[in-house]
Amino acid sequence: MFKKVLIANRGEIALRIIRACREMGIRTVAVHSTADASAMAVRLADESVCIGPPAGRDSYLNIPSILTAAALTGADAIHPGYGFLSENAQFARMVEEHGITFIGPSAELIEKMGDKVTAKQTVQALGLPVVPGSEGGVASGEEGKAIAIDMGFPVLIKAASGGGGKGMQVVRAADEFVEKYNTARSEAKANFGDDTVYIEKYLEAPRHIEIQVFGDTHGNAVHLGERDCSIQRRHQKLVEEGPSPVLSDEEREKIGSLAAETVRKLGYTGAGTIEFLYENGEFYFMEMNTRIQVEHPVTEMITGVDLIAEQLRVAAGEKLSIVNKGDFRFRGHAIEIRINAEDPDNFIPSPGTIAQFHAPGGLGVRFDSAIYGGYTIPPYYDSMIGKLIVHGRTREECIRRLQRAIRETVVTGIKTTLPLHQWILDQPEFKSGDYTIHWLEKKLAEKRG
Repeated sequence: MFKKVLIANRGEIALRIIRACREMGIRTVAVHSTADASAMAVRLADESVCIGPPAGRDSYLNIPSILTAAALTGADAIHPGYGFLSENAQFARMVEEHGITFIGPSAELIEKMGDKVTAKQTVQALGLPVVPGSEGGVASGEEGKAIAIDMGFPVLIKAASGGGGKGMQVVRAADEFVEKYNTARSEAKANFGDDTVYIEKYLEAPRHIEIQVFGDTHGNAVHLGERDCSIQRRHQKLVEEGPSPVLSDEEREKIGSLAAETVRKLGYTGAGTIEFLYENGEFYFMEMNTRIQVEHPVTEMITGVDLIAEQLRVAAGEKLSIVNKGDFRFRGHAIEIRINAEDPDNFIPSPGTIAQFHAPGGLGVRFDSAIYGGYTIPPYYDSMIGKLIVHGRTREECIRRLQRAIRETVVTGIKTTLPLHQWILDQPEFKSGDYTIHWLEKKLAEKRG
């Protein structure tokens, strides 16, 4: 097992990794920008190194600075968390070239699955169902328009690299295709440095279902069930739950087994997530995330498996501890809400100093965050400041527990999206589980009148 792990990230995920390492007797190194000098992860890690000024490109995306910090502190492994460099194949490759273990899959697999066109072609050959679309990247607006006309509108233009809704355009008619194609390419180039886009059939009312998978270097591969991430705004997840309220046990086992078999055939190691759109009883592969997900606590709550600890074991060359039946079992229901430092009505970021903070508690309640009273939220990074996750024996119990936990949570001095989440939980469509990835935006538009 590793002696010292450097965490190439910040915020709640950095703290989450520190906790897992500490329980396993592994020392930790926190890297930080000058803006994060007083962060909780910096305070709790065994060592810390400043790697640059506030801007992410100069600190958390600064590969030479991170590798230098690892060398100076004698770290024998680097955990990338999520975001930043977590799916950067060049970073993974350079980490390994420096004789340090990258806690994740190989650079080759990150590269292959990071390009959505290549990933789609790869998994289709391995037996996963995919959304109908272009064979690869589309070279021109006119070429794309011809493909879209043949396919039938509406279609979705998507960036081959990256995600998060960037470089994505819905096209409902031929006369608007070229303009939206050019917009998608420009966004893709600006956000990911790659203007390659491709076309898929646009599904009108799908759900977003993702399967948590794991592989090791001994040929083992498993799935740990699904998470339903259909409560979204502008393609950004806000609420995640597991199991999905719409899947049957047969569907769950079928898609989970397919996902695990795909991981085994790929020779994939570590944690990963295979994401699908689900509509009218059919699954369609979207992408694979080659890292731990923000919403991984949902799976931990319903399985009792520490996914970060499992990542560490697999990266150290050990076998998965969850290969055999009986190693874990699914229990009850879990829901996670992402708490952002944003105005809940217009979603304008609300950085600033937290005056008072009180985390909720009680049976089945977990609050993953790195904030504290007096902490100043910097304006340079993602606005998520915490995640509230609850577990219950049933979905109904889980919703009631989450409503109670939200009422207990105190964060003053800034605005947060907690009131929005309380409103979502009160909606009859959410309570019944009858929602799609488009539901929240339509509901918010109705609310504004």
